[in-house]
Amino acid sequence: MEIRGRTDLASEARGIRMRDGGATGSLKGVRAREYRLRGLAVTSVEILDAEGARALGKAPGHYDTLSLPAPLSRGDARFADGAAALAELLAPRLPAGREDGVLIAALGNPDVTPDALGSLAAGSLLVTRHLKRADSPAFRAFSSTLLCRTGVLGTTGVESAVQIRALCEALRPACVLAIDALAGSELSGLCRSVQICDTGIAPGSGVGNDREALDRASLGIPVIAVGVPTVIDASSLAAGEELGDLFVTPRFIDSAVRSVARLIAYGVNLALHPGLTIADIDLLVG
Repeated sequence: MEIRGRTDLASEARGIRMRDGGATGSLKGVRAREYRLRGLAVTSVEILDAEGARALGKAPGHYDTLSLPAPLSRGDARFADGAAALAELLAPRLPAGREDGVLIAALGNPDVTPDALGSLAAGSLLVTRHLKRADSPAFRAFSSTLLCRTGVLGTTGVESAVQIRALCEALRPACVLAIDALAGSELSGLCRSVQICDTGIAPGSGVGNDREALDRASLGIPVIAVGVPTVIDASSLAAGEELGDLFVTPRFIDSAVRSVARLIAYGVNLALHPGLTIADIDLLVG
């Protein structure tokens, strides 16, 4: 049975399947649990096998969704907890040996606000590979990170996956960490749910504009994806209506996507450079 309404979030896909199927327990091939981390709700979904993958329409792997009370701005007292919780969810997904660096792929279109999450997050990310290679004493305790802002096929003429693959072949990073906007199915999750998964990402898949996937199979190294739903499939809001490829986004999307992009960047910085504090990052990214 196809899941009604497009969603990139495994937690939402599981909820839809449970409701539509009238399930009261667990789904075969799917393991899930809910808990709190630094006062914030987390839903962890593990797709165990092909049966679970068919049920949720997602690849086997781990999917953690951090639920925020709001799109937390840097001035919000809860921002630090949100960034720290994100770092704690992300850190176990990163490979242990990262001497060759982590390639951060900021995906999406910076000129389209709901799709600008990756580009906006990139502005607050710490990029250190050149400093590590120069053996700068001030950066010896940092991890090696490099950044690629891919843009989109319509403005670059080059698939994001082609750009990332070329960089991986030339620079041989330990893993890729992709940041991209997602599509959701629940209004309450827009700009408030952050999904971290170890299965990679297919840019544009949530809005029916599938591009070549970024995953271990295509790149040969682990790919961790961090994403936030910024649009919702209109069919999820109007049961029984045939709305085609219509997606909607909240009127506060501009401020919301900027806030959550910064939160993601701080969480990524904390995960990749464990000795840093929020105050340190404030000083380093301006």
